[in-house]
Amino acid sequence: MKVLLDTNIILDIILNRKDFVVKSKEVVSVALQKKIDLFISASCITDIFYIAKREFSDNQIVKNHLSNFLKIISVATVSKKEIEFALLSNWKDFEDSVQFAVAKFADMDCIITRNKKDFASSTLPIFTPEEFLVNNEY
Repeated sequence: MKVLLDTNIILDIILNRKDFVVKSKEVVSVALQKKIDLFISASCITDIFYIAKREFSDNQIVKNHLSNFLKIISVATVSKKEIEFALLSNWKDFEDSVQFAVAKFADMDCIITRNKKDFASSTLPIFTPEEFLVNNEY
């Protein structure tokens, strides 16, 4: 199963967001058991770095976190095709439309996010970490 993680899932773990970190880590744990393949989009990495650096004020801490994630999570490319798709879409948020396009064109099975409403126009299944952990057989 190929799963795209939204930016907020990675940030929940890196920033240890108390209300969300446990379930987000459980999703990553499933990947560590080789039961699913996790991906993030290439465009997410810069967003994650920018947001996390504001919290840590130290580039190296953020780089270490991202390096650790890249050991278990693959990076899905963002090409002209995904950008053009997003530009032509009627999605409210451009970043979310790019995320969806990445998942769609890379034949992902679903997207995991905490903000399901942001993906209301998705034709792919959208899960919160809790929903994914309960509703999927991997």
